[in-house]
Amino acid sequence: MMCFIRSICGLFLCTVFFGSEAPANESAIQAGVAVVEITPPDGYPIAGYFHERLAEGTLAPLYAKAMVLRQGETQTALIICDLIGITTDFYQSVSERASAATGIPADQIVLSATHTHTAPDYAAAFAAWMNAGQPASKDLAEEPATFRIRWIAELVERTVACVVEAHGRTAAAELLTGWTEQQMPVAFNRRFLQRDGSVRTWVGLKHAGTLRAAGPEDPLIPMLLVKPVSGPSSPTVLSNFALHLDTVGGNRWSPDYPGDIDRILKASLGDGTVSLFGTGCCGDINHVNPAGGDRNTAKIIGESLGKTIVSGLSHLTTPEDLQLQVASRVVRLPLRRAGAEQVAEATEILQQVADGKTVAFDDHVRARRVMMCDQLQNSPRLAGADHPHSPQLTSSLAGCGSTLPVRIHAISIGRDLAIVCLPGEVFVELGLTIRRASPFRTTMLIELSNCVETYYVPTQAAFAGGGYEPNNSTLQPGAGELLVEESLRLLQQLASSPAKP
Repeated sequence: MMCFIRSICGLFLCTVFFGSEAPANESAIQAGVAVVEITPPDGYPIAGYFHERLAEGTLAPLYAKAMVLRQGETQTALIICDLIGITTDFYQSVSERASAATGIPADQIVLSATHTHTAPDYAAAFAAWMNAGQPASKDLAEEPATFRIRWIAELVERTVACVVEAHGRTAAAELLTGWTEQQMPVAFNRRFLQRDGSVRTWVGLKHAGTLRAAGPEDPLIPMLLVKPVSGPSSPTVLSNFALHLDTVGGNRWSPDYPGDIDRILKASLGDGTVSLFGTGCCGDINHVNPAGGDRNTAKIIGESLGKTIVSGLSHLTTPEDLQLQVASRVVRLPLRRAGAEQVAEATEILQQVADGKTVAFDDHVRARRVMMCDQLQNSPRLAGADHPHSPQLTSSLAGCGSTLPVRIHAISIGRDLAIVCLPGEVFVELGLTIRRASPFRTTMLIELSNCVETYYVPTQAAFAGGGYEPNNSTLQPGAGELLVEESLRLLQQLASSPAKP
């Protein structure tokens, strides 16, 4: 394997590539991969919960990993980051800069997050950086008051550099596709139907009012194996599984169980192996066994999934048709209302939280969701631009109106593999519906792509049942089904395209 190491903003970037020059055959698919560390400094806030946590160290580094695929004039980039989510501000900043530097059309660049809950809480700092005119890291003063914004500039620079390096090192590669199935149970539906007809999150099967789990799981692991055509370079494995990343906790940075998948793949396939893990549709899936409450650790989950992936690689096949296609479209999802009455109530609840008073968890969640909807819908915000309990979390989407514009993607390799990239935390039922109706042999569904401002994306039935996830969704009932409909249209578009000569 050839690996270039160089300093990027004080950290190291490792580029893995499959050869030294592009092949003459323009019909061949070329691939390039790069990895860059994006671990924030200690003292940066950690995302994932409803209170502030400041980082006190690093369990394992966080990374951005980019894979570029090219065939003739068709090219696309998939970047997966160890982050809680991809804000639209971040997606637009990276896709525009990476497009200008590489020539990949911005609408053919996908930015996805693994959703680890031990990653930075960066949305407010990103919006502030956007509002400040997007200064480069070198233009920001080394001051405690600005270090959060300074890291935003570095995050963008590193992520763009990762795409540029991957693009510059594309060369001929062998692609194999398919899927395997996870046998050891590590993922469980976390919503439970109650005897009164409601649905409650997290209560488990032993709860007195529980009848049964309210939904299914998805045991499939779709995979794409990218192998160099020549030379000693190690492979890249893109894998995908539907399981929430919240198994570590604490105050130290960690990529959660995908880090253990990476370790297992390297041990089996070589230290130079790159593992890209795309989180599947798991808005209602977590790691807690509902029958007994046992919680598997990140190590147990990652090792089990990693071993399943390694064993499944031998069953992958070469696509019959190696035509690379990319399609995307902007879908406008209806937002929930944030009127004066709702904002006033939310303001009061958040003030009680700030005063240390006891507030019901559901009320706290709803108040924060209303404040986000206020930022999205209303210009100016009804809560006021400088409200202490409503920090600005988006710049590019501020005041976008009654609908949220989100870009969804579909990438296909012949009729053997389709990769569908969706915004937000998507319910597993929606992902399964797309896969069952997909005209492709293997369909990989990667959530939390390009836009996190949806928060959860439940089914319409889930809104009727209630529970944490519908309460924490900025979308109206039916938005998830609209995403399914538009995703299937993209897949049908790709499947019906004539093969290139």
